[in-house]
Amino acid sequence: MKMRTHRGALVVAAVAALVGFPLFSGLALADNKHVSEAVEHAKEAVAHGKQGHADALVQHAEGALKHAEAAGVKNPHLDEGVKHLKEAVAHGKAGHADVATQHAEGAVTHLSEVK
Repeated sequence: MKMRTHRGALVVAAVAALVGFPLFSGLALADNKHVSEAVEHAKEAVAHGKQGHADALVQHAEGALKHAEAAGVKNPHLDEGVKHLKEAVAHGKAGHADVATQHAEGAVTHLSEVK
């Protein structure tokens, strides 16, 4: 009887592991997807900023900011990236493409370090 109980517990544990692992790794990939999208938008913001297009920089920096905030990861690089994106948006709205670009570059640097 003990053998049957142990075997049943082992089967339950194996099924839980097989179902749980992909579920949790899928959640981790979803977070990383937001970070990846944030990096891509921040890179676009930098490219537009270097061309002097403050309005396009703001659009991409805001997109990056939305993705970075949606990532839900506790990471100091993510926090710094968000700060830089907020500064990039503020300076871009003021028409300061050069300063906004520097902040967008800082965001790219920090967001690229988020693991």
